[in-house]
Amino acid sequence: MRQVPQYLLIGNGRIARHFQHYFRLLQIPFFTWHRGESESTLENKIKSASHILLLISDGAIDVFIKKYLSHLKETLLIHFSGSVITDFAYGAHPLMTFGFELYDDNHYQTIPFVIDHDAPDFALLLPGLKNPNVRLNKNLKAKYHALCVMSGNFSCLLWQKLFSSLEKEFNLPKEIAYPYLQQQTANLLKSPELALTGPLTRNDHHTIEKNLAALQLDPFQKVYQSFVLCYEELTKRLS
Repeated sequence: MRQVPQYLLIGNGRIARHFQHYFRLLQIPFFTWHRGESESTLENKIKSASHILLLISDGAIDVFIKKYLSHLKETLLIHFSGSVITDFAYGAHPLMTFGFELYDDNHYQTIPFVIDHDAPDFALLLPGLKNPNVRLNKNLKAKYHALCVMSGNFSCLLWQKLFSSLEKEFNLPKEIAYPYLQQQTANLLKSPELALTGPLTRNDHHTIEKNLAALQLDPFQKVYQSFVLCYEELTKRLS
């Protein structure tokens, strides 16, 4: 393996944009390629690469490797998916949400990577990055990723619902809910086991029924009901 890494970043989606920006901030040289470019260009760039980052959709990872990279012997292939398990590349999942706006170098450097249990040392896997990192057995990745999706993406749907309803149904500015969101986040970070409040923790069935009735014909009624059932099941298991 070359002492100086030669990175090739595959893809031009959101996460590819973020890591191209991160590498520039760290002054790590890299090449890029995406499907809008020619295959001959890809072939030339592959020859120079020591590390190829597959920043593409989950379903395309194995297909891409088999089509273009299967002949490589010494080049390290790394994908950033939190759920994909493959024998052809190592997983290094950045545990972060990546929005449209790019971040600064301090923010990028705090992003933890969850790497496959059989991957090389992080310094060899992603040389030049000093991010915190942990290992996870690949057999646990499916559940790990499911929990990440629920906590991050699904909670986003709930806050989007609140913001939208404040403005469109109640004629109120969505900003009035910002302190609530900020305090809930602070409580979760400080003491997650004590952060849950409201009618569930009080076992207030009267309020829960009123809430469910108010959500009649709203698809989020099913969401509310599912959380009630989930909380009841968790309570039974802990009792």
